[in-house]
Amino acid sequence: MKPVRLPAAATNALPRWGLLALGLLYILPGLIGRDPWKNDDAASFGIMWTMAHGTLQDWLAPNIAGMAMPAESPLAYWFGALCIKLFGWLLSDPLAARLSTVGCFLIGSLSIWYATYLLGRRSEAQPLKLAFGGQPEPRDFGRTLADGAFLIYLGFLGLLLHSHETSAKTLQIALVAYAIYSAVRVFDTNKPHQALSLGAVLGLLVLTHGWLLPAGVLLGLLTLSGLYHRPVFKSLLCVVLPTALAICVIWVFSIRALLPEAAAQFSTWLSWNSYQINWPTLASLKFFLKYGVWFAWPAWPFAGWAVYAWRRQPQSLHISLPLAFFIPLTLLVLLNVHSEEGILLPLLPALAILAAFGIPTMKRGAINAVDWFSVMTLTTCAAFIWIGWIAKETGWPAQIAKNAFKLAPGYQPGFNMIALAIAILTSIFWILLVHWRISRRPSVLWRAVVLSSGGVILCWVLLMTLWLPWINYGKSYAGVAQQIADNMPVVKQCVESNVGPAQRASFAYFGNVRFEDRPDMRCDFLLLQDSIDNQNAEQMLRQYEGRWQLLWEGRRPSDRDERFRLYRRVGR
Repeated sequence: MKPVRLPAAATNALPRWGLLALGLLYILPGLIGRDPWKNDDAASFGIMWTMAHGTLQDWLAPNIAGMAMPAESPLAYWFGALCIKLFGWLLSDPLAARLSTVGCFLIGSLSIWYATYLLGRRSEAQPLKLAFGGQPEPRDFGRTLADGAFLIYLGFLGLLLHSHETSAKTLQIALVAYAIYSAVRVFDTNKPHQALSLGAVLGLLVLTHGWLLPAGVLLGLLTLSGLYHRPVFKSLLCVVLPTALAICVIWVFSIRALLPEAAAQFSTWLSWNSYQINWPTLASLKFFLKYGVWFAWPAWPFAGWAVYAWRRQPQSLHISLPLAFFIPLTLLVLLNVHSEEGILLPLLPALAILAAFGIPTMKRGAINAVDWFSVMTLTTCAAFIWIGWIAKETGWPAQIAKNAFKLAPGYQPGFNMIALAIAILTSIFWILLVHWRISRRPSVLWRAVVLSSGGVILCWVLLMTLWLPWINYGKSYAGVAQQIADNMPVVKQCVESNVGPAQRASFAYFGNVRFEDRPDMRCDFLLLQDSIDNQNAEQMLRQYEGRWQLLWEGRRPSDRDERFRLYRRVGR
């Protein structure tokens, strides 16, 4: 028996303008008025910027001002570089690069909405018919579930920062969401052009962040079709797989034909992909449980309940298809040797869709518990953000102000009336939303997640308006880059360096530092990065041939460990 019984009144959809407003409030703050931030954000921007102002070699072999990045696939950086070439003259290169981030968010959110809508219209997903009628129409039910999935997607705590970075991960999660949408179409109609679309998405995923994830997705879909949807199995093997392989082959042969010297970099890319696979360890399981709990909030309670509630109909596509994505991608997380938050991102689209189908089956008490937790936690976070900003601007409370300036020595606060107005309006909107939810007690399905997503958007908008200058001061290398440029000749000279990708990108862009781009280059300047506690600083200098004179030493004010030293070669 189906676990869902609903009246039509529960499927009133959100107005389109409401969804649009929430989406804009979510994605626009954090993109405007800041520099590329340490680490992935600045490094990814560096690759895009190098491509946009470089040659064909830079487009085929990702690098940052001459530093090879062989583990990186190029597709996401092509999009960012294209945005820089088209709009960099108007918006500045960093902001132009972030237009690709907006595009990725649109692809991901729309794919999740339409995938949920199509699954929610299917007959096996419909609520039980009521004795005297009044159950929702399939289209209304699907649309309401799609609204819920969109709100859940906005409410993911783990997605918030990553969705505003110019990195390959933003395109990867968008393509995973689109792959789910394409898979729904394939399993729904099994038409050749839908299979071609799915194959193309998997091929593009290879060009975005390696072949492991699309391979896992394809294995999950093959398993699902073999168990419950045999006619689709042939399409996956004969259309989807060859299409994905064709895209990869075209890419590989293009590199070898146009840039033969990049063959070694491609071999390194293959090795890096293979290195991601290992045996599951206790450490990887602990990482998954520790970070997954907050990373996937508020979706995982609803998603888990959906699987339990529909356990008697495991073949239902609205449950089995998201699981066909979630299970193999979870195994890849457990097999991965790198415990970093970004590997959890591909799990989120499937979780959002599963969670949407868990909402109609959850008890009112459980939904209220999630609501109250969201209201209390996120309102408290918003209150602390406001109190901290008041202390930073006025000096009271004194201890909070002292702590804020201790974390960012030398920071000079400045008042921005527009940012303050946006923060106040957003806070008022939150109060009205909470009042509506508590006083009206609406029966619509998406009521269960509107406070979670609204509270996350509130905290993000407050941070990106009230605290953006302070955060930017602490995470940007622009100040250090300017100091390096001031200690260099007006006519830029070659600089040899050991700095990391984020630092190299920032110094090349903000300081116009000309790094060496060949191993055999002999540079008259040397820029070293090390720890301020390093007791063997001179020993590090001896690794570089010649005699060197120290010109400058500095660091970011907010970083107590990192240090940079600029040297000039003396004598020949």
